[in-house]
Amino acid sequence: MKQKTDRSFDGIAAKFSRNIYSSTKGKLRQLVLLRDLAELDVLHQPCQILDVGAGQGQLALALAGQGHSVHLTDISAEMLQLAQQQAIEQGMAQLTFSQIGLAELAATHKQQYKLVLCHAMLEWLAQPQLAIAQLRQLVTPGGILSLMFYNKDAKRFGNILFGNFDYVAADFQVKKKVSLNPQHPLAPQDVLHWCTQAGFSVLGKTGVRCFHDYLLDRTLQQSQFEQLLTLELQYNRTEPYASLGRYQHLLLRAD
Repeated sequence: MKQKTDRSFDGIAAKFSRNIYSSTKGKLRQLVLLRDLAELDVLHQPCQILDVGAGQGQLALALAGQGHSVHLTDISAEMLQLAQQQAIEQGMAQLTFSQIGLAELAATHKQQYKLVLCHAMLEWLAQPQLAIAQLRQLVTPGGILSLMFYNKDAKRFGNILFGNFDYVAADFQVKKKVSLNPQHPLAPQDVLHWCTQAGFSVLGKTGVRCFHDYLLDRTLQQSQFEQLLTLELQYNRTEPYASLGRYQHLLLRAD
């Protein structure tokens, strides 16, 4: 069996920006995360934030625009370069950048943060359980980890709905992986168990793209986006919809 490795987006950063961040699914994800984070007490005053696996920094830029200081890390030089360009263009001096992986960051970085972000990164890692323990080292006691991961249950549900039965039966293994598809979708029950083991307690859970990805008419994602967003925000913390989100967003307190 081929050994799992962490994924870097060097070489496809521009494609990722175009197909993910600039799409309705990227826009919806951003707005859901900003809604969830806005309710945290820690962000009611200027805060130092660590964004691990920050990619092109859309969320970090938005938080910096609210007056917070954000340190962005990623293993992809191309991703960080795009984030830096945006920061310069927007005059965001309160952003700092480090090209570094999580394991090295946890081993060498002495500072802990009241808020650590880790969004859409776990599913690209070879050892996601270890990553959660490493993230815990970066959160101050009583601080918050904002963790979003690709939901394996939702991926299974969506593929069954669209008739991809062989793909589901093969546990999503294909001979040629699609470059922008997460390598290792995660079972929510596993992630919750790992978080508890690492010393986190769950403050809240939100589904991200509970309806967007299941629309039979995909043109509605664009043409009726505002209506779709309203429904997502209305129901994405309520079961069963929260568990159907293509991603799950957990707010976790470090015990």
